Amino acid sequence: MYTRKPDWLRIKIQNSPNSKKVNALLEGLSLNTICEHANCPNRMECYCNKTAAFMILGKVCTRNCTFCNVQKNAATEPVDLEEPLHVAQAVQALELSHVVVTSVTRDDLPDGGAMHFAKVIAEVQKLTPQVTIEVLIPDFSGNEGALQTVIAANPKVINHNVETVTRLYPSVRPMAEYARSLNLLRRVKEKAPAIHTKSGIMVGLGETQAEVIEAMRDLRDAGCDFLTIGQYLAPSKNHHPVIEYIHPDIFSMYQNEAGEMGFRHVASGPFVRSSYHAGQALK
Repeated sequence: MYTRKPDWLRIKIQNSPNSKKVNALLEGLSLNTICEHANCPNRMECYCNKTAAFMILGKVCTRNCTFCNVQKNAATEPVDLEEPLHVAQAVQALELSHVVVTSVTRDDLPDGGAMHFAKVIAEVQKLTPQVTIEVLIPDFSGNEGALQTVIAANPKVINHNVETVTRLYPSVRPMAEYARSLNLLRRVKEKAPAIHTKSGIMVGLGETQAEVIEAMRDLRDAGCDFLTIGQYLAPSKNHHPVIEYIHPDIFSMYQNEAGEMGFRHVASGPFVRSSYHAGQALK
């Protein structure tokens, strides 16, 4: 097991007036970002560039994934009915061309929060119709009606991360199902072929290269268009440990393999995250 980060995982600390503006805007509109709550290593770069991935439906997740830094094992918050408008106002103020909206998983809500996603999409489309919208959604516990609600709102991209290989689900995503996640992506393409589908995999959790390639093939077979692969970094010693720091050459190999499988866009590298430079996939 690796205990020390290699040189390729050293990150330069960035700060700028833009970062302060983004923080002030988010605080003023009572908005959360996955950048902050997932402790993303790229958050300062994104804030400096006046971008952020919005996290809706509160700060408390009902799942118990062992890799994630988002708060769990606490009471969930009431849905903020003003949040869709506030997200749209933030998108307008930041002059974004592409916006990523994700959420905590809300198994306590009848539709898992699907209608709230649809309202956010509608408000952004109303205020800034030129902006392309990407939603990173939970699995809605397999609720077909909930998924259809999001599809009907017509975002440009529907993203749902499988996160890891099927063998590691019991220890990494114990309340999720690998097959259910693949089926969600498959159903989006069946229902709305024009919507781009996207998924992401973390590596360094103890998977083998063969298992990663198998997961990539499973995603492509499910019609997934865009793929991200990044290094897992444990938020704390209480989370799933980092088993291996993957060399950049392996990320390049995964990128080439995925390209040969027919993915329309692949981002593979140590600092790649699902929403990092997400708009590039549409260019």
